[in-house]
Amino acid sequence: MRAGADVLAEAPDLRVCVGLSSALTGAAALRGGVAESGHARRLAESRGGGVVTSAEIYTHGLLLATVPADVSRPFAQSLLGPLLDYDRRHQSDLVATLGSFLDAAGSWHTCAERLHVHVNTVRYRIRRVEEITGRDLSTMADRVDFYLALRAT
Repeated sequence: MRAGADVLAEAPDLRVCVGLSSALTGAAALRGGVAESGHARRLAESRGGGVVTSAEIYTHGLLLATVPADVSRPFAQSLLGPLLDYDRRHQSDLVATLGSFLDAAGSWHTCAERLHVHVNTVRYRIRRVEEITGRDLSTMADRVDFYLALRAT
């Protein structure tokens, strides 16, 4: 019998998605373990393949992996579409700045350092994001919406 790595090496275009549940004790835990490994496999699939353990599934990634594409794409498009259009028309970086701003937990200075721009540039860009989208990035709800939209694309 050949090892899994050997099979994968011979089929470079093969995408493997594996989900592993936590350790199970007793037959009664089997149903939960099957569900958990199924969630982990779906998350692995959404990442383009690989192995995902149960420890990784209890995040927003699992929620996004279980949302059908016909729901997540329009959600992301409704939020990011106007910004992508603006970036395309003006050769600007509003979407990239938004992503960096959110990854920096809303820190103007950290975002500016990461983007190698002045902090006022970040403030201007985020203000433009808010003007274009009608959202308020000082609220957690709007930050979460944008965060999820960026990860759904």
